[in-house]
Amino acid sequence: MSGTGPDPAHAREARADSAAVGERKPDSAVVRDALGVGVAVGLSGFAFGVTSAGSGLTVLQTCALSLFVFTGASQFALVGALAAGGNPFTAAAGAFFLGVRNAFYGLRLSQLLALPRAVRPFAAQWVIDETTAVTLPQPTRRAARIGFTVTGLTLYVLWNLTTLAGAVGAEAIGDTDAWGLDAASPAVFLALLAPMLTSATERITAGIAVLLLLGALPVLPAGAPVLVAALAAPLVLLLKGRADAKKGRENTAKDRAESAPADGNSVKGEGR
Repeated sequence: MSGTGPDPAHAREARADSAAVGERKPDSAVVRDALGVGVAVGLSGFAFGVTSAGSGLTVLQTCALSLFVFTGASQFALVGALAAGGNPFTAAAGAFFLGVRNAFYGLRLSQLLALPRAVRPFAAQWVIDETTAVTLPQPTRRAARIGFTVTGLTLYVLWNLTTLAGAVGAEAIGDTDAWGLDAASPAVFLALLAPMLTSATERITAGIAVLLLLGALPVLPAGAPVLVAALAAPLVLLLKGRADAKKGRENTAKDRAESAPADGNSVKGEGR
């Protein structure tokens, strides 16, 4: 028995473990990155509180949005549409579809974090852009869990506290439109999103979404342009699928054309 070589399966696991150790990131570095994102974005909850109060929502309604919805882009979309005089159902629909992206984040994060079943319903509340941006680049599951937890906890606490402060202090600020506070959270969101657009397909999708949004703003009621912009993703996927299928057919035809002479030569060779 001592003369046999190592089991290939065990050897592969050992190599994988050693590679994970080599990529391991210090916990302190993960916490530092998570706190940086959590604090920076959490403070912009003040802007939401002010904007929401300025749109006519009460302090209680404003705080309930941050406590239970807890996705800044959707919250700003809702109160922005209401402030512009949009229909409440249209505003809610726009905010809902804008928040659907978090469900797709959850599909990826559930595999990466592999949290216990009892914890998942609570963790789902923290599946947002910022926690996803911090969690996905982490090299190990431990680092991913730390990044997700610290970012989610920091952001949830700060966002709700600053939302309350903004809603209560809205009257002291006066005209919220003059301050442009409604642009604070979307600006932070775009700053986090831009580095994640690494492929040409992602950049094209984002560009088409912007064009659709700008084109729909003058002609559609508040809240509806977001729904139109969401059409960019299926449109790009459809065009990309057709292009890939066409390229696949061309490659298949090319391979057949290149293999045909070789097959003929081999047959002739066998005949001689």
